[in-house]
Amino acid sequence: MLHWVERAKHGDREAFDLIVRRFEAMAYAVAYERLRDSHLAEDAVQEAFAEAFIHLRKLKETEAFPGWFKTIVIRQCHRLVRKKRHPTVPFDQLAQTIGGQPSVPEIVEKRELQQQLHDSIAALSSSLRVAVQLFYFQGYSLQEISAYLGTSVPVLKKRLFDARAKLKGTLPVADFVSVFHQLYEGGKRMLHIVNGDVVAEKLRQGVVQGDILVWREVYPEGPVFTDPAEEANRSVRARYLERALGIPSAEFIHISEEQEKVRADFHNYEEIVLWFEHDLFDQTMLCCLLHWFAQQSLGATKLSLLCIGAFPGIELFRGLGQLSVNQMATLSGTWQSVGREQLELGAIVWEAYCAPEPGKLVRLLEAEDISALPYVHDAFRLHLSRFPSIRNGLGIVEQTTLEMVRGGMTSPLDLFRHMGHKLHGLGMGDLQYWYRLAKLAQGPHPLLKLEGLNAFPGYKDSALSFRHGTVALTEAGGRVLDGEADWIALNGIDEWYGGVHLQGRSIPWRWNASQNTLVPWTAAGGK
Repeated sequence: MLHWVERAKHGDREAFDLIVRRFEAMAYAVAYERLRDSHLAEDAVQEAFAEAFIHLRKLKETEAFPGWFKTIVIRQCHRLVRKKRHPTVPFDQLAQTIGGQPSVPEIVEKRELQQQLHDSIAALSSSLRVAVQLFYFQGYSLQEISAYLGTSVPVLKKRLFDARAKLKGTLPVADFVSVFHQLYEGGKRMLHIVNGDVVAEKLRQGVVQGDILVWREVYPEGPVFTDPAEEANRSVRARYLERALGIPSAEFIHISEEQEKVRADFHNYEEIVLWFEHDLFDQTMLCCLLHWFAQQSLGATKLSLLCIGAFPGIELFRGLGQLSVNQMATLSGTWQSVGREQLELGAIVWEAYCAPEPGKLVRLLEAEDISALPYVHDAFRLHLSRFPSIRNGLGIVEQTTLEMVRGGMTSPLDLFRHMGHKLHGLGMGDLQYWYRLAKLAQGPHPLLKLEGLNAFPGYKDSALSFRHGTVALTEAGGRVLDGEADWIALNGIDEWYGGVHLQGRSIPWRWNASQNTLVPWTAAGGK
């Protein structure tokens, strides 16, 4: 928004048109609250924009535009009050139902609900009415409303909470936000992109407005490509995920194509909000999406990001799925605009992650300033620790697993749960872990022995199917864990780490835990 103001200050009408689109609904809500007349409110907004365009050059601080413009709107309202000549009209004309011819009972029911909503909102205090109008009907974020009204975000949250409590007590519905969607057209069109159905379901319970797209991918596993949508790349990835995780290739391809269609229509939305967290699972997804958006002309569509690694009151924060609906609601509107720096950094990280050799990613993490995406460094450093180590050929997941088994933990379910605590920065799902656990029990010299189970749960299978199974260290597993043998030398490897494909018993890169980085590894078995 700030760059639009700067351009408009130099006479750019196109930039000012974008400002008008961003602020007109907000200005109308404030004007109507003072004038209680739709015609006068429209006149006030029109005059305010005209005055703002004429005097925009006088604005010294670009960041002050929202409050400065609000002052102009209020001044125009005062002017019109003195000249008021139109009769007042009822509070806010409600939108009519679009499409089809409703039946008489439907019309009656709709009008009754409209009247109830009309009466309930009209009974709110002025401050609550404005907050409801701007947040629920117009779709502005809390930060945008805060800048415009000069009211802090916590105060706005309290006003919306109070408004919800009052409206829930007067409207005969469980989810009053859905009523707003049914009775009102307009408002900002928003698309929220999230990882996980649990998060999506909580957002749908009145936390946010707009559409929700669950992005379904497992980028920490298998071959990845800078352009995942390219047909050949998708086919390679689909075959791997079917073999390794049991995800049917046809289903994976269909899901990928469908979610990419929604993403490709981003211009239909005024704002796209990315909801992610700190772990590797989410950071790979975030960087992939930023890489794609960096190549698009966003136009008037705003791209925003909500990305957290902690939450008040939660000692071990593992993800947004831990939060209750009420806790999620406190995050609504706190997202930040994604700037060019974040887009470019996300693109660079994704390309480095997809590269066929890891040197670019290593150099990026060690030498570059990547603070624009604050969770990238730790997440992708943890990714590098998944590579076979110089000590015994085990990656951090395999090393941690064998240590837990030696410590007396034999249940696969317990191992998975404790892995989630010990290495929560990976954000590893159950299918990913079962695949790693199965690999430890395979090869000429297995490191684990499975007892009481023939196979790990497949795609969409219940993990309870092997609740009585156990795992135990083999003699080879003990020697590898003690550093007396090397897993890769014993069994070889055929695995992907991002875009890096490691094969055979002689691999060019290994993880050095003491240096906390990857190091080149010669065919002779040393640096």
